[in-house]
Amino acid sequence: MTGKYNHGIDAKGRLTVPSQLRKELGDVCYVVRGPKEYLNVYSPAGWEKFCARFEGQSQSKAGDLMRFLFANAATCEVDGQGRILIPQELRDYAGIGKNATVVGLPDRAEIWDSERYRASEEAYFQAKTMAEIYEELGL
Repeated sequence: MTGKYNHGIDAKGRLTVPSQLRKELGDVCYVVRGPKEYLNVYSPAGWEKFCARFEGQSQSKAGDLMRFLFANAATCEVDGQGRILIPQELRDYAGIGKNATVVGLPDRAEIWDSERYRASEEAYFQAKTMAEIYEELGL
């Protein structure tokens, strides 16, 4: 998945999944809190890989993490208009208001509040040049 797409959130909390990403995500996707104030979106295959990371973890090590992470995750079905309903709790966590930016990544998509994403991207590129980024990646 690649690209950056800006979409509105309707009054019911629905977001249109960009058609380019819909092909990758499928008819059902899984939305979970990201490590910062955005949401991660996984295809069924991506969700299986994500869940597999918890296999073999001890209850004492990962119990609370798993409990609160999975309790706040949502299974979202894409409707006939290509939209998913993002639960209010997840929108609140990510600070998503009326406008969202969906970003495609190799293993998932992210959903950000559009203004928060713009500010984060701007700050990142002010701190680093593309040459520095490529160098860090060994490219």
